[in-house]
Amino acid sequence: MENKLPKREEVAKELTWRLEDIYANEDLWEADLKKVAAKGDELASFEGKVGASAKNLLDVFKLREEIETLEGYIYGYAHMRRDEDTANTHNQELASKATSALVQIGEKTSFIDPEILAIDDETLKSYYQQEEGLKRYEISITEIRRLKDHILDKAMEQLLASAEEVCEASAKTYGMLGDADLKFGMVKDKDGKEIQLTDGRFVPLQRSSDRVLRQNAFKAYYDRYAEFKNTWAATYDGEVKARIFKSKARKYNSNFEAAVDSNNVSPAVCDRLFDAVHHNMDKMHRYVDLRKKMLGVDELHMYDVYVSMIPDFEKEVNYEEAKEMSLKALAPLGEDYLAVVKEAYENRWIDVLENEGKRGGAYSSGVYGVHPYMLLNYNNTLEDVFTLVHEMGHSMHTWYSEKAQTIFNSQYKIFVAEVASTTNEVLLYYYLKDKAVDAKEKAFIVNHFLESFKSTLFRQTMFEEFERKTNTMAEEGTPLTADSLYDVYYNLNKEYFGDTMISDKEIGYEWCRIPHFYYNFYVYQYATSFVASVAIAKRILEEGAPMVEQYKKFLSSGCTQDPVSLLKIAGVDLTTEKPIEEALQVFGEAIDEMEALVDKL
Repeated sequence: MENKLPKREEVAKELTWRLEDIYANEDLWEADLKKVAAKGDELASFEGKVGASAKNLLDVFKLREEIETLEGYIYGYAHMRRDEDTANTHNQELASKATSALVQIGEKTSFIDPEILAIDDETLKSYYQQEEGLKRYEISITEIRRLKDHILDKAMEQLLASAEEVCEASAKTYGMLGDADLKFGMVKDKDGKEIQLTDGRFVPLQRSSDRVLRQNAFKAYYDRYAEFKNTWAATYDGEVKARIFKSKARKYNSNFEAAVDSNNVSPAVCDRLFDAVHHNMDKMHRYVDLRKKMLGVDELHMYDVYVSMIPDFEKEVNYEEAKEMSLKALAPLGEDYLAVVKEAYENRWIDVLENEGKRGGAYSSGVYGVHPYMLLNYNNTLEDVFTLVHEMGHSMHTWYSEKAQTIFNSQYKIFVAEVASTTNEVLLYYYLKDKAVDAKEKAFIVNHFLESFKSTLFRQTMFEEFERKTNTMAEEGTPLTADSLYDVYYNLNKEYFGDTMISDKEIGYEWCRIPHFYYNFYVYQYATSFVASVAIAKRILEEGAPMVEQYKKFLSSGCTQDPVSLLKIAGVDLTTEKPIEEALQVFGEAIDEMEALVDKL
């Protein structure tokens, strides 16, 4: 790992994404910014007339479709430009202008949903008969009317739309502080060599076999977050208060109820997850015991959580090797699937390397009518290969949905958004395990699978518990302070990792660095998606082509059904605890497998 990050202009062009596929130059972006504003004004002219006739309703949705397509171009381009270098003020300005333009259109057209709700059922039925084109928008219209009890009158909808930019201020502050302003300096390894610590490098450094480096990086990283603990607390409190404002305005009983209802999912799905995980916490504690034994340490600390349990086995994978590995692992999904993956690699859909100011982490972002894009911070680790196939899974889900559906119907709910990504990860796991050349390499791969259960099923459920508890505290009037947030997080960490783990005091500040806490109850869906993915990947490998076709039908379905029903297409029924229990059984079996491999190492 190099000591210094390259500047954006120093990164090889072929390892950057090609945003010219959206706009060849910034002038074209500016032109569309003006165009979408004009289209917004045209749509605003329908105020008071949306439900007056079938033709009006059709014209409104045609305009909405044009506007949403343009907004995808404008927002996607601007925000990906910003993410290339978050410290670049010009890029910040582009993103701000894009967000403001979308908010302004939202304000001007906030009357539409209330007017659609005002149409009585018989009249709407006749409209579908009068204008055949309305069938194209029937799913969207039905979804709006499903939320009838939570759509407000025109004045209130306009007020909520106006408040949206204010409500996003906390998430924006979090991003600017964490991605652009927060610097961590240098940390020393066991030989006294200094290495630059960044947000993007934190987890790779925590995977280092150098325990001194891990400890130094862990302490420096969280001590830096702790210096701003009151700012982080105020920022998170602002996020939660914004949710309370919106959920109360929309007549929900809680923030969580509002969040899951927007995805058309029952709160009971998350409650079943909590119950199943707590009933199986012994497996997590067994995993922690195994980790301590395999690392051979007197005390297991939180800076020992990420390092491989096979510490003397290293597997560095450069980006070219990662691409080849991904193609072989995803081969069971068919040649048509692989052809699109190859296109992504060859046509620069991916921004690969970390550079100064680049947004941390990884994501996939769809731009309807163009193609998906992926942001990585690739550091030549096996974990980065899993991240690559994970984000490719998101992109392929988007690609299949957008090819098969209209822009409205392609927008699958967040609840199923992690299924395709995690299915790819599970397929990669089975591929690598089968190709392992000896017991040590096999143990290294099984270690990764165990890590996936720990980080995706258990850890994300723990995150969700933190989010549920802290939102409930705020709703009940308990202040969200740095100390109260620390206590909730620290105690949950102790419960999940058990008595074998030393819960270092610094870990109580981990909540400060989790961006998903600003995504409004997103994280439990990682866990439910992982459960679904374990089942889907196993069936793909066992059943072959018939299951692959079933799976691609799911990928192509967008939001044409509610999320739980969509998963049933792929053979997963989350109305019961069965898939969660079965996944946790696989976790237990993987622990058994690792324990058996220990004797062969």
